[in-house]
Amino acid sequence: MASPPPSKPMKATSNGSFQGDSPLDYALPLLILQIILVVVFTRCLAYILKPLRQPRVIAEVIGGILLGPSALGRNKAFLNGIFPPKGMTVLETVANIGLCFFLFLVGLELDFNSIRRTGKKSLGIAICGITLPFVLGIATSAILRATISKGVQHGPFLVFNGVALSITAFPVLARILAELKLLTTDVGRIAMSAAAVNDVAAWILLALAIALTGTHSPLVSVWVLLCGAGFVGFAVVAILPLLAMMARKSPDGEPVKELYICVTLSIVLAAAFVTDTIGIHALFGAFVVGIIMPKEGPFAGVLIEKIEDLVSGLFLPLYFVSSGLKTNVATISGAQSWGLLVLVIFTASFGKIVGTVALSLFFKVPLREAVALGVLMNTKGLVELIVLNIGKDRKVLNDQTFAIFVMMALFTTFITTPLVMAVYKPARKGAPYKLRTIFRKNPDTELRILACFHTTRNIPTMINIIESSRGTRKRGRLTVYAMHLMELSERSSAISMVHKARHNGLPFWNKKSDNKDQMVIAFEAYEQLSTVKIRPATAISSLNNMHEDICACAHQKTAAMILLPFHKHQRLDGTMESLGHSFQVVNERVLRHAPCSVGILVDRGLGGTTQVSASDVSYTALVAFFGGRDDREALAYGMRLAEHPGIALTVFRFIARKGKTLRFGAQLVGITADNKKILKEEDSSQENEEDEKFLEEYKKLMSSSKENEESMLYEEKMVDSKGEIAVALKTLSKHNLFIVGRMPPTLPLVESSDCAELGPIGSFLASSDFSSTASVVVIQQYDTTATQPLVVEEVDCELPESSNSMV
Repeated sequence: MASPPPSKPMKATSNGSFQGDSPLDYALPLLILQIILVVVFTRCLAYILKPLRQPRVIAEVIGGILLGPSALGRNKAFLNGIFPPKGMTVLETVANIGLCFFLFLVGLELDFNSIRRTGKKSLGIAICGITLPFVLGIATSAILRATISKGVQHGPFLVFNGVALSITAFPVLARILAELKLLTTDVGRIAMSAAAVNDVAAWILLALAIALTGTHSPLVSVWVLLCGAGFVGFAVVAILPLLAMMARKSPDGEPVKELYICVTLSIVLAAAFVTDTIGIHALFGAFVVGIIMPKEGPFAGVLIEKIEDLVSGLFLPLYFVSSGLKTNVATISGAQSWGLLVLVIFTASFGKIVGTVALSLFFKVPLREAVALGVLMNTKGLVELIVLNIGKDRKVLNDQTFAIFVMMALFTTFITTPLVMAVYKPARKGAPYKLRTIFRKNPDTELRILACFHTTRNIPTMINIIESSRGTRKRGRLTVYAMHLMELSERSSAISMVHKARHNGLPFWNKKSDNKDQMVIAFEAYEQLSTVKIRPATAISSLNNMHEDICACAHQKTAAMILLPFHKHQRLDGTMESLGHSFQVVNERVLRHAPCSVGILVDRGLGGTTQVSASDVSYTALVAFFGGRDDREALAYGMRLAEHPGIALTVFRFIARKGKTLRFGAQLVGITADNKKILKEEDSSQENEEDEKFLEEYKKLMSSSKENEESMLYEEKMVDSKGEIAVALKTLSKHNLFIVGRMPPTLPLVESSDCAELGPIGSFLASSDFSSTASVVVIQQYDTTATQPLVVEEVDCELPESSNSMV
């Protein structure tokens, strides 16, 4: 019987539907449709799983399985239309090219200098975490070969089983640790170091497994391994000097030459070709180039920026889908199959967790930390799927075994986050401190400010505000912790930055000269020219819990005020443009949980777009005073600014006529950070006494010297309506800086506002209708009677840099 004629290869492009061609019969439009479907589907799943704090790899694996024959692929029309067998070669080719570049990025994250410095504890835990599950994998492979994997090659099957059970996904683990804020803990440090060692060992074992497949001649396997080792030696001797030369010729502050980028990417592909020719796998060549790539300097960072978004966003999900199309969960049927799935999951988890816990306890790691470490080391992910796919392509794993191992990888990674959260959540602890506000009985004590910024746009005004706040008292110096707030994303560059910074402690204070965040250099330069002590830092966190890092750092550094950037910036036409609601939510949460006073800076270019030197400072600042604790804190900050010789301060007090209040008969007290209105009138007699007492202190200071009389002014304005307040403020809009309390006892000056965190007056001053030149600082005084819990648990202990003696 004659064999059927071979099917014709797919053409790249069609002539269009009007010519009678179906786009799905041609490679390019079919691939475009597949990419769009995969990206949209997996991103939707990632959004659904986000509340469970799962890494995106989980959504991509599940998405691949759902698109495959396990779910949607059961519809043959869908499977043959969107993922036809004749189109799978193109899909898998593109996915594997993306995978080569992703493995190059993974190699970039692995720093051999860090691995060499790995302590005995991490090295021992890594070795034990590989050995025990690998040994258990041998026993499991014997059971699988006797049941569902009969006839497979014994040696390769044994090694593939051992690697699949003993592997730890380094990139996924880094993401989970960062999400759970464990990177700076002992558990995170040990886990990252052990995972790095584990990753390298797993790739060596996988190379061994691949070398053993496809032949029954041990001599061929030996040649493959020797050639692989020779390629690694060649890469170190010949490729490394070329990469190092290009890295040296790409200094900081200068653009990297396009030729260097092109040469590096070509080297990655060439290395992949060589290792595939040897018979190991194309991925190994790309991985080796990533490992030997110099990590110092901007060259590696530019490479990551050039390729990671395209690879991680488009090509990598295709690999998961191609894996999902090979995974048919329906093959796991019957008591035997489900029993084997439970056995594989139990063996993998038991080997990893018990092996890690046992050795951790031997090194005197506390039990809860040891269990958390064991669970973390059980994380699987992309590398696991790579191992399984290679095993399936090499006919070492059949459909049923492949499905069982994919489900094991999915289950063990999925349970990592909830188990670690249940077992181990390190409490943030700090010593209690007293000086939590700018206002204090002894003004000669040190003032500590935590100044936060998101982008370089905030830096000039932030530095000019700091310069204005330095005061002139010899004993009451100013210490500023300048914290760059960076959103933790799925991008591997973010993981790489966290990995480099994790050993510096929370929130990654830059104690060393290398690996510095470029955005804090301006603050260091300012420190050299001033008497202000600057401590630059970089904090990397997801936006939904960034406030925890901010509040915890303020507590641990005993700050008196947190200075936050407003979530809107001013465009050239004067209108205020939002940077995103998430940044506003961060500010609102800080206001609720802050351990000290909080100031929100509405930046309209105080001093221009550059840092102003001390001798050139010349501002007019105004404190709009209505009364209440927040206004008193604003006045205390204004008095601090008034000490600067280049600043003229005006206190403008708004008062109502006798028998009336600034609320003008309304019962509204204010708006809380969560947009709830307080509709009850409070007894304000005590508040009025405090206001009068504080204003008297200002007047005494104003009349204490001739210089103060010239630079400090006081005015009062009788108002009968909120309209008069608005008009009066507009007449004062020529001032450079406005300082107001967040919750003064007055009605909002705008009918509606999406900036409840600024309060009734701050919302008006921040609006485009008020001014395009006056920056605003809205201050909330720390309330000792607040019911919101502090992020840091206060304990009576002495902490370095946080003791009351330093304040």
